Amino acid sequence: MNGDLVPAERVLDGELVAEPSTLARRLESGWRRARAVPPALKSRQALRLAVKDALGWFVRSPGRFLGGVVRGGVVAARAWRRWVRVRDYREAAEQSEKLADKFVEIRALTLFRWKVTGAVFGGGAAVLMVLHLLYGSVVLWSAVGAASVALAVTGRRKDGSPGRKAVLAGPRTLTWTMDSQVLVDAFRDAKLVGKDETLRLVERAARVGDGWAVTVDLPATRKAADVIKNRDALASALAVDEVQLIVERVRGRGGHAGRVFLWVADEDPYSGPPLRTPLLDVEQWDAWRPVPFGRDARNRRIDLPLVWTSLLVGAIPRQGKTFATRLAVAGLVLDPYTRLYVFDGKGGKDWEAAEQIAHRYVCGDGNEHAYAVRDHLVELVAEVQTRYARMATLDDEVCPESKITPAISRDADLGMPVTAVVIDEVQVFLENPTREQVGGKKTTLGAYVADLLTYLVRKGPAAGVVVVLATQRPDSNTIPSRLRAVLGSRFALRVMDWRDSNIVLGEQMNTRGYDASTLLPSHKGVGILRPDGETDAGADTVAMTVRTYYMPNAEWRVICGRGRALREAARTLAGHAVGDDAPRPVDAVSVVKALVSGTADGWVSELPEPLAAVVDHLGEELDERGFVPTAELVEALEVDTVRFAREMGELGCKPLRQYVPDGESTRRVRGYLTADIRAAVERVAIDEIGSQDRDQA
Repeated sequence: MNGDLVPAERVLDGELVAEPSTLARRLESGWRRARAVPPALKSRQALRLAVKDALGWFVRSPGRFLGGVVRGGVVAARAWRRWVRVRDYREAAEQSEKLADKFVEIRALTLFRWKVTGAVFGGGAAVLMVLHLLYGSVVLWSAVGAASVALAVTGRRKDGSPGRKAVLAGPRTLTWTMDSQVLVDAFRDAKLVGKDETLRLVERAARVGDGWAVTVDLPATRKAADVIKNRDALASALAVDEVQLIVERVRGRGGHAGRVFLWVADEDPYSGPPLRTPLLDVEQWDAWRPVPFGRDARNRRIDLPLVWTSLLVGAIPRQGKTFATRLAVAGLVLDPYTRLYVFDGKGGKDWEAAEQIAHRYVCGDGNEHAYAVRDHLVELVAEVQTRYARMATLDDEVCPESKITPAISRDADLGMPVTAVVIDEVQVFLENPTREQVGGKKTTLGAYVADLLTYLVRKGPAAGVVVVLATQRPDSNTIPSRLRAVLGSRFALRVMDWRDSNIVLGEQMNTRGYDASTLLPSHKGVGILRPDGETDAGADTVAMTVRTYYMPNAEWRVICGRGRALREAARTLAGHAVGDDAPRPVDAVSVVKALVSGTADGWVSELPEPLAAVVDHLGEELDERGFVPTAELVEALEVDTVRFAREMGELGCKPLRQYVPDGESTRRVRGYLTADIRAAVERVAIDEIGSQDRDQA
């Protein structure tokens, strides 16, 4: 992390080993499957653990023996007291309601048992005295040893035996690290296992970081997902705060649905001074590398991948939403080959430092700012279309798939850099109620922006476009479900209730144990991350609680200043950063058509016939030509003239007569204006978008 980022090839280290023979493999397999062979002798790891457990048992055995003697003495004293008081006879008389009639018998039996006790103790003492005189002190030591062993056996811990637990239990915190029975009792108290069920220790408790870790297998049919869901109940049974308890399912190789990893911190892992971002010590970053985002409870660094995905950050005000968003973008800022579209709906100075490097920059919540955002998004949608068209012309060595590569993103001649769209307070633009005319039909500006963002999130990643949205109103009315459902990575800081948490993280996430409304107000910058990609916590991790790095405005300005210097050296500054704010001219028809037919997963339907066939036939000429004869379309599409005219008329395209060149003269023919065809495409798009909104509602 220190110093300049220097590209390097992968270095592989290995050693050539001889493949074992077939006989050796069979012997090894038979040895591991043999029931007569103890489990500790079937592998080096098992033997190592067995030796460690044996040494631990040997070290702890004196204390355990002494504890067993004490417990045995208590059990023996209670049993003698119950016997000498004739408790069994007394209870039988009470149940038969004849206690008064049996009083004399009970009294006589009590006196008799006291006499027996005195006789036994007296006779035993006399025998010991005689033997001591005959054989010396060895008799006394032998008697004490035999009595101690008997008491230790009597007082050994055993499930279901009476008198094995103290009436007043002592502190429970982390006692399970020395006594696994406490952990089993905690699972039973939390109703995670039954009274007759137990746990199987996979890895014994050990120190990991600033806490204790253990891996256990649940009983058959019990699921790790249920333990994660009821983490609060287990934390209560272990007498620790729920923020100190981390419960994870062990997945992949060596894991299964009933294997659970537990980690209990010594203290609140999210308290303490703010964490400084490592990017301050880096001169340059690669956008294709995950960005350092924060640390989890076990102090593991969590890196957030951004290329190939998108990010939604949601929280109530003053919980660190903007800081988290800037952290995600900071790595892209330090890559001189990355292009940034920064739109700040708040209108403050949080993103002011990014203005010096942004290709497009908008700051404010007025209508003029919303229109500017719309125009820039339309420009970017058109660019995504052209990128796909250009990638289709590249050979397989340069572009193996219809996806951008690091080499393509850094090739200035191709002009397809990684492009990040960052919108803070996105609800300002999505809720804009201004009515505007699009394709002959009225819609709202906010709905149009939502459609453009949805297209970029769906089709942009493969073309190198990353969308990062942040909002303090994570509700279904603010962010349409069609947009929210396709956002890859999610990060939820503290929100008001579980519904808002599910809107950010995804449906039913609270039932899986991930609820951002339970985060403490004092935990600034702490949130639940649901990554779309592999992190240091594991590729199969569903979600995790992360404490983000702290990067105030002063350090953010340093990062942005460094990003501008890198872009000046690489000669990649463009757009707003060099005073060019005018968006490139874009064909709005092709953009709207892309919103209709540019997806492959059924979000919207294709253009109806024969309009789709006409658009495919004309291609780029739809924007270049002003008039197309009916005869040309009928001949190219091989359709009936009368039926074609009727269907085009139903779509709003009325034929008319115009003069067209015919050699050295002109002639008047029947045909269609391409402007009418483009308007029909826009009308279909708006109708489809409106029907999607009604379906979502």
